[in-house]
Amino acid sequence: MSDAPMHWQTLPPRARTMFHLASLARFGLFWLPVTAVGTVALASVWAWTYAMALGGLWIAFQLLLALWLPALAWSRWAWLIRERDLMIASGVIFRSVMSIPLSRVQHVDVQQGPLERVFGLARVNIYTASGSGADGVIPGIELADAEALRDRLVRVEGDAGV
Repeated sequence: MSDAPMHWQTLPPRARTMFHLASLARFGLFWLPVTAVGTVALASVWAWTYAMALGGLWIAFQLLLALWLPALAWSRWAWLIRERDLMIASGVIFRSVMSIPLSRVQHVDVQQGPLERVFGLARVNIYTASGSGADGVIPGIELADAEALRDRLVRVEGDAGV
């Protein structure tokens, strides 16, 4: 085992901006229309002023979350490659630190959605033999770093594992 100190890798500042834009898009495309429909439906059983007040409070709450949570989520994402595993830390309300044994990694994908392409970022999906989809995901990594991480993870020679 190496005596060199290992440092958690964090997401670049551009990922924070991307998280904010995705959150504001979700707010505008989902929460505004859903709340408008809910307010109209509520107005059919309550007084219109109460329904509007409740809808306005809900929108204010969702806007506050859309502005605050992305920065907090960005600050909680980190990853670390150790000698035998990849550690991924994330979570705003429920903190999660996941360890993926390098010998169990079957394949690694680097993906970019439209927003990630604009910011020059990518998402790394790590798959093991579990077969339940990506076992580890690291969003918002610089594209070159994502490709280097993918190459490093698939170069590891582990046991067959299956």
